[in-house]
Amino acid sequence: MSQAQLEAVATLGSRDEEGYGHRSLGNYERSLGRSRESLTREDRPRTFTMYGREWDLFPEVFAPVYSPSTRVGVEFLGLAEPGSQQGGSFLEMGCGTGVVATMALFAGYDRAVASDINPMAVGNAVANADRHGVGHRLRAVQGDLFSGLAADERFDVVFWSSNYVLAPADYSYRSSHERAYVDPGYHAHRRYLSEAPLRVTPTGRALLHFSDRGDVRALYRAAEETGRTLRLLAARPVREAEYGDDTVEHLLFEIVPRTV
Repeated sequence: MSQAQLEAVATLGSRDEEGYGHRSLGNYERSLGRSRESLTREDRPRTFTMYGREWDLFPEVFAPVYSPSTRVGVEFLGLAEPGSQQGGSFLEMGCGTGVVATMALFAGYDRAVASDINPMAVGNAVANADRHGVGHRLRAVQGDLFSGLAADERFDVVFWSSNYVLAPADYSYRSSHERAYVDPGYHAHRRYLSEAPLRVTPTGRALLHFSDRGDVRALYRAAEETGRTLRLLAARPVREAEYGDDTVEHLLFEIVPRTV
């Protein structure tokens, strides 16, 4: 698929200029409802199986069993095959259970850092890396985006599977768990667009996993306003059977500084 075709896919069905709430899939209140339901479901497991491995799921941490986004992220990055990557360093923003960062180590990255603003998620990522024998190669840090890292740290891949649903700019989170579902005013996205390219090695890549549950046009505007260009690398329609038969277009962007 050409870049022009990918761009057309990305903008198809995006919300209008008023932003949040004008497409049922992207309604922020619906996403907050999913956050609450994920925490209180009677069938919420303490462990789950993914890619033939057992993983811990701590309370108050985003549950990959209720959303396809973790699997899609792993597959976008080519991490499902052990040994598919040739060394290097990997940073996962918003790591949750740490599945993606741990899979990056299985795939061949030399080291990984898993970062999350939720302290429970930081502990969860450590537990899963230790469970699978790669804890000595994974460091987990608590921070708001890059705030938990040293100023001089750089990575070959920086990746965030974002909280892509747009909420009103004045919305106040009621729990750390809600941060995995919505982003008020796209404040976090603007910061990531601005800062992620500054955190890569000279040949590294800053990547963003988004979807058309989010406001793609607003994301492109934010990139323009922060001096960034979005290159759409992949698009994949996924049926989210856990919450009905909705089909969501998952998108993988590379973020690069705008040169002109």
